[in-house]
Amino acid sequence: MIEELVIETKGLKKTFVSKIKGKKKEVEAVKGVDLAVKKGEIFGFLGPNGAGKSTTQKMLSTLLPPTGGEAKVAGFDLEKEQSQIRKNIGYVSQAGGTDSGATGYENLILQAQLYGIDDKTAKKQAEELVKRFQMDSFADRPASTYSGGQKRRLDVALGMTHRPQLLLLDEPTTGLDPQSRVYMWEEIKKLKADGVSIFLTTHYMEEADNLCDTIAIIDDGTIIIKGTPMELKNSIGADIVVFSFSDENIARKSEQLLEKVHPEKITREETFVRLHIKDGDRAMPEVLRLLDANNLKAQNITLSRPSLDDVFLKYTGRSLREDNK
Repeated sequence: MIEELVIETKGLKKTFVSKIKGKKKEVEAVKGVDLAVKKGEIFGFLGPNGAGKSTTQKMLSTLLPPTGGEAKVAGFDLEKEQSQIRKNIGYVSQAGGTDSGATGYENLILQAQLYGIDDKTAKKQAEELVKRFQMDSFADRPASTYSGGQKRRLDVALGMTHRPQLLLLDEPTTGLDPQSRVYMWEEIKKLKADGVSIFLTTHYMEEADNLCDTIAIIDDGTIIIKGTPMELKNSIGADIVVFSFSDENIARKSEQLLEKVHPEKITREETFVRLHIKDGDRAMPEVLRLLDANNLKAQNITLSRPSLDDVFLKYTGRSLREDNK
């Protein structure tokens, strides 16, 4: 059985031209992206700031014309059928799309009217969305008075006004407090349960791990790996042991010494040494004996299964957490 795709791209590219000191310079923001997003799934597009996530999403939502490649979105050709695509998708940008002077109700009614929905139906749908996203306590206030979490609820509700089959969310929880972020995660899961396909860009690894059925990691405009969260973490094939030392000199000596235990990979960042090794529990006694025998004392040791940050580190050579600070 062939699974239905809501997004399919082949070699999708975007090049921007800028002028520096009077000279034109081309910047390739997206370098030939291939995507296959299945109907009914939450697809995560994970990567650092500036990697090409938002640019890709803007192309898929018809806001930016691609420089090259081809794509189908919601079953329609990205180059030839843009109006049909817009009717079948919802798009929530990082900046949102609210009129800050209007109330939540007014924003929702206006959005529905822009899609050609009659006044009576628009008002009914606005009331339904207010209840759906638990906005009863603030929907009659101007959007300018909303907290970050309240504003994002309204942003997502606006994206769902015309009941699209595909919702594109561009970093929906950036800047939210932990409670608001968890609330938004639950709402995204409910949308999936209602049959909405979701294309989610994020640089939060825990968000991608918590929500997504499939993840593609993009870096410098190129997809470096794709798979389910479990497949990506299993691709590392090792446990991770992180050692914290009192100074860089001890960490450097420990890094050299730990090569003797034949790790799959070993890296050092200042006073931290990260060891990728199979069967970490079994390997730890030998590792500790080796450090003790050479009078190298670790201040702290943690053993963990691979995370998506470890996946990013393996395939790019740097930490996604550090890259987004």
